[in-house]
Amino acid sequence: MSFRAQQRFSDPMAPVPAEWTAPTPPEGVAPVVAAAPPSTELVPYRELSTVALLGALPKAPSAGWRKWVYRASGRLINPGESPKVIRHDDLLARVQQPLQGCYRVAMLSQKGGVGKTTITATLGATFAGARGDRVIAVDANPDRGTLSQKVPVETPATVRHLLRDAEGVSAYSDVRRYTSQGPSRLEVLASESDPAVSEAFSATDYVRALNILERFYSMVLTDCGTGMLHSAMSAVIDKADVLVVISSGSADGARSASATLDWLDAHGHDDMVRNSIAVINGVRPRGRRGTSRGTAKVDLDKIVDHFTRRCRAVCQVPFDAHLEEGAEISLDRLRPQTRASLLELAAAVADGFPGARNRSDPAD
Repeated sequence: MSFRAQQRFSDPMAPVPAEWTAPTPPEGVAPVVAAAPPSTELVPYRELSTVALLGALPKAPSAGWRKWVYRASGRLINPGESPKVIRHDDLLARVQQPLQGCYRVAMLSQKGGVGKTTITATLGATFAGARGDRVIAVDANPDRGTLSQKVPVETPATVRHLLRDAEGVSAYSDVRRYTSQGPSRLEVLASESDPAVSEAFSATDYVRALNILERFYSMVLTDCGTGMLHSAMSAVIDKADVLVVISSGSADGARSASATLDWLDAHGHDDMVRNSIAVINGVRPRGRRGTSRGTAKVDLDKIVDHFTRRCRAVCQVPFDAHLEEGAEISLDRLRPQTRASLLELAAAVADGFPGARNRSDPAD
């Protein structure tokens, strides 16, 4: 091919591009900066954990026919865990999620005899048994509270003694002298047995006691009295991260629990009501027509629907003969259905922990 055919020359008569003859701007022409070549440096993988390198290893079945198939096949056939076990593990993971600081739970009810103290003890025991940190329940009932009777009594000290010696409290071992501990590791700080002294327990006293406990415990559950106008109640509600309202499966129990929410709404705590958890306690097995045995005229579904529209979550705790005894509570003596319902309640509370992801689990 000739030199001309290759077009390796420019025609002197061809017009000159306009940018060649344009005047130079006063600011000068911006320099052309060549783009940096792409980096060839290899960034190491973030982690070398077993899960990252090998993937999540299949978990061996822990119970039922799945476990026997897995063993009989020489661990070659792994049918996986049952939906029930998967559900339990998910609830347990929610209860065990990390918690920064102290989370405060207030247990409320305007009606006595609905099992508020029992739910306080069992919920606290569930948290204490499932988590590795410290959990304490405080008896703030001015009417001779019985929370301390739900665990073996190890000391006659009460919250009043703790406040009296507050200046000498500098370590967990100092607080432990005033509490009693149950088999689940739940600790209980008792109230005064003398109603006259308990009535003098003011909002300021409660705040002082809470300031001490927050330094050494990850969770504080407060068992309140039935009177919403009790002197310490204002501080209990103001300091609470979540409210748990207790109801029975009866009509008057449900109306009293709803009245508790009404009172909170009327006194400017509507945000707390929307974030609250309703517990229907002592639910008996359903009869043929869907009603509870012994309370055939009570439509439990309507009670659940009512609180579902007002609260963040609604949990049902079934009737259990061990809880009816009214004595010290051991989770090991509860029926499996009761323990499962308490774990669901604890998971619902834990969903409100700071940083917890929102969940909308369908009802079982």
